[in-house]
Amino acid sequence: MMKQIVLLLVFLSAISCGKVTDDSLKKLTGYWEIEKVIMPDGSTKDYGVNPTIDYFELKGKEGIRKKVMPQFDGTYLTNDVSEKISITEKEGKTFIVYATEFAKWQEEIVTLDDDELVLKNDHKMEYHYKKPEPFTVK
Repeated sequence: MMKQIVLLLVFLSAISCGKVTDDSLKKLTGYWEIEKVIMPDGSTKDYGVNPTIDYFELKGKEGIRKKVMPQFDGTYLTNDVSEKISITEKEGKTFIVYATEFAKWQEEIVTLDDDELVLKNDHKMEYHYKKPEPFTVK
């Protein structure tokens, strides 16, 4: 009996881990720095210092994503270019849908918590993001 309870708990936690809730979606808003990309063949491309960081702003299920450039004083340089985003769910998965005047595409939210964001595109490439650490010159 105890073994069955343990297996049930493991199963329930496994199926609930992939679910993105409305509460966890609030964690998308903010700055995210790409750390690595895992290719479909399993190879990894690591990123060192990034000249740009992604900024997401989500209100409800709609918002924007834009590229910003970190500055030495801890601020970010930005421009007026952004992509409209919306959140959608299909077949139990949560996606960010991007739209510009030139294209529309989507990425699945694989992981989203306080410190990590993992997105997977239609080409099965996984983008791993972390919260950026501000750098300063002393």
